[in-house]
Amino acid sequence: MFYWLLYEQLYPRVIRFRLFSYITFRTALASMTALFLCLALGPWLIGRLRQFQIGQHIREDGPQSHHKKAGTPTMGGVLIVISIVVPTLLWANLANPYIWTALFGILSFGAIGFWDDYAKIRKKQNLGITGWRKFAAQCLVALAIGVFLLVLRAQGAYSTSMNVPFFKSFKPGLVIEPLLHHPLTYPLAFVFFFLFLMIVIVGSSNGVNLTDGLDGLAIGLMLVASGAMTALTYTTGHAEFAKYLDLVRLPLAGELTIFCGAMSGACLGFLWYNAHPAEIFMGDVGSLALGGSLAVVAILIKQEILLLFVGGVFVLETMSVILQVGSYKLRHGKRVFKMAPLHHHFEQVGWTESKIIVRFWITGLLLALLALTTLKLR
Repeated sequence: MFYWLLYEQLYPRVIRFRLFSYITFRTALASMTALFLCLALGPWLIGRLRQFQIGQHIREDGPQSHHKKAGTPTMGGVLIVISIVVPTLLWANLANPYIWTALFGILSFGAIGFWDDYAKIRKKQNLGITGWRKFAAQCLVALAIGVFLLVLRAQGAYSTSMNVPFFKSFKPGLVIEPLLHHPLTYPLAFVFFFLFLMIVIVGSSNGVNLTDGLDGLAIGLMLVASGAMTALTYTTGHAEFAKYLDLVRLPLAGELTIFCGAMSGACLGFLWYNAHPAEIFMGDVGSLALGGSLAVVAILIKQEILLLFVGGVFVLETMSVILQVGSYKLRHGKRVFKMAPLHHHFEQVGWTESKIIVRFWITGLLLALLALTTLKLR
């Protein structure tokens, strides 16, 4: 909105407004706007949630130390989503289709999370909608995003090739090109593309959701991940940087820097209230929205593989649950960890909550830095 008003409409008359054409400047403004919104609206939202008795229900089989957190206001993810969407609408170029794809991702997954959180509050227990319903809804959103990306591909605005860490010239395509030349096999050419998108988007969304079990853990890791994504989106959309690093250059991707900057500011602002001991929890509406939008950005800038490093702790948390469930079923009740996800295992070992949070943050930061170094080490 402000980009259209201050640059496209007023710039010819006021030369100083050329400043608003720079992505870096608008990213800084978006970050500050998101931070301000979170800090300003936080106390009001916490008060409202307490007034309506929208509190967290603790899982019965979880750590005993968590039962004292019961009743803490939840669904704070609404604040995160608002603090990302509003600055993006204010400072981004709204003619850019990548911006609308990212906004669709965060709002859609936020809606799924809201549905799940509302079900938990209505049932007054830590069980929302069924796992299959949530999974089906997530897959439908991923499918819709995939269809839109193929439309952009047909217009030459999107590439289905991937950047691969440590390799400059190896850029495998997600669409099986030989199958495109025959009408009978044409639909099959996109099967792998859609499956890959569903794995990345649904996996990322649920990974953040599983990590959101300690005060400030998930939001702190998202702050690190969104910061790394801000750098990646800027380099992907920048002509000189993309050429120097031999990336698949997507000119439209540069505008996503503003979306990622807003995400960083919103995460920082929410951490103010979510830090241990938390005054508010993000709930599924926040964790699903953040995880889903992080994956959508990675797909748009062709860094799906690098997302494994940027969100490395989320991957570890998800794998710990998969291993735990698999071991329990295949090995007749035997467990790999004392409790899953991974952060609960360390609680059972004897680590304090604060120590787990900080050490996981450090691990996430190191993995994010590793992801950024791979751009040059190829």
